[in-house]
Amino acid sequence: MIWLWAVLQALTLIGVASYWRNLPIERKEETPDGVVVILSLRDDWDGAPDLIARLQTQHARFRLILATSGHCSAARDLASREGAWVQLVSAGVAQDEGQKVHKLRAALGALGPDDRYLVFLDADIAPPARLIGRLLFPLARDKADIATGYRMLLPGRGWMPTLVSAVEMQLATLPRSATATMPWGGAMAMTRGVADRLDLDGVLAGRLSDDMAIGLAGWRAKLRMRPVRDLLVASPIDGRAADLLAFGVRQYRHVRTNSLRMWGVATGMVAAQSAAWLWALGWGGWAAIAIGYSAAWVRALVRRKILISVLEPAQIRQAQRSLYWDIALPFAVAWSHLAVQLAAACSDNIRWGGWLYRVKQGRVTSMSRTPG
Repeated sequence: MIWLWAVLQALTLIGVASYWRNLPIERKEETPDGVVVILSLRDDWDGAPDLIARLQTQHARFRLILATSGHCSAARDLASREGAWVQLVSAGVAQDEGQKVHKLRAALGALGPDDRYLVFLDADIAPPARLIGRLLFPLARDKADIATGYRMLLPGRGWMPTLVSAVEMQLATLPRSATATMPWGGAMAMTRGVADRLDLDGVLAGRLSDDMAIGLAGWRAKLRMRPVRDLLVASPIDGRAADLLAFGVRQYRHVRTNSLRMWGVATGMVAAQSAAWLWALGWGGWAAIAIGYSAAWVRALVRRKILISVLEPAQIRQAQRSLYWDIALPFAVAWSHLAVQLAAACSDNIRWGGWLYRVKQGRVTSMSRTPG
């Protein structure tokens, strides 16, 4: 049994090392004309001056579409202040689909004939100046149909944000390939031709999760979905323990309600690691514990190298706080990950952005406002 345990730990270590070894050394960008960036915003968006400043320093030039329900005063102020660079789109309130999806569809309807490249970003990220140029590079060189980054959570103070970030870092540093990648809606790009080929508006209609809908449609269409590995995009996370737990459950409930098979594979892998840690701590003896902790410490060191390679100095200091869980209590990360996955199976209801959605096979079957 201890040999199986050693092999399992070696495989997890090889996976993280593979991600690090495959980080591109030359981070080439493309800056073509006809780029539009779509940003879906909630009504309570505060204008995010840091995000806007970061977008204005991007190496690639683009037009910015702010997609709102029509009640976001900060978006109106920004559009008024920035002039032609910013276009404001008012989608109204959705009736049978996710609010974010509803706004994205409205933005697609506002595209002009010269918009050749579509970039989708989340409003809570802190993008590096290379973000858009790096996403466009594989598209402009015809090396991909959809290019995507992934989130790197920057935890606030307290044990819960760092634990959530530790779980998310397991996903962020998984080895990726063009045949086994799901796009992340927080930093994703495609050409206008690919959007038309997919019938992107039709793909999103009635859906709750934009990236799951696009990813599954891309797989069915046999599109080349390429991960840009150096784009682990900083995304701050903080808040109450209950809210952070709900965030984790919501992510996996999106997966389960769109693809039960994908959820099952992911849960099975984490369950195997969790069960193995239980055996090591309960019956494996000191040798098993030493193997587990040795692998965890090496994984933490490799992940720190990844952080240093892709993030800004201040972001590195914040992100690496989540590594302390891998150093001190690696089994707790695995067990917490499994608990979130199992909790996602308990309901088809998803609370998100002030709404309660009931979802079946990725489609919204009913929705209602939540208190507050």
